Amino acid sequence: MPVHLSRGAAAADPGRVRPARRRVSGRRLDHDSEGLLLLSDDGGLAHRITDPRHKLPKTYWVQVEGEPAAGQLQALRDGVVLKDGPTRAAGARQLPGEPVDLWPRDPPVRFRKSVPDAWLELVLREGRNRQVRRMTAAVGLPTLRLVRVAIGPWTLGTLSPGQWCELDASAAAR
Repeated sequence: MPVHLSRGAAAADPGRVRPARRRVSGRRLDHDSEGLLLLSDDGGLAHRITDPRHKLPKTYWVQVEGEPAAGQLQALRDGVVLKDGPTRAAGARQLPGEPVDLWPRDPPVRFRKSVPDAWLELVLREGRNRQVRRMTAAVGLPTLRLVRVAIGPWTLGTLSPGQWCELDASAAAR
């Protein structure tokens, strides 16, 4: 069951989505992040989603402070050394601008005329605590906004903040 959570929803009200059967979260979002959250009543599926051995890609759109240089993007692609060790290589590319399908953030991200910002797309195959934020900070690009748009084959699609949809068995098998 894909769920679209807006910033702060997961921490503020974890019981917000209350399906009839027990659901297990396939990854979590921190309080300052937005986007796709998968819930499943299939323990095996939840394990495949969360276990790093399966290397299921997670795709994020990241608004960063500053204009990324080629070397900073390459460092993200190669993997960054964090306090808890090096990260795996990641997919990293600069988006041409703010993603078209992105909803307004509440409250809005601070805007400063003297400091440019940019949007990146990062694809990770591991999931450490606040990893995207720590990786962008390590290369000198602090995260301003973080949106998870895909987990493996499941994408946010047209879900709006607070919406959810149920997947049938064939969609979950992809």
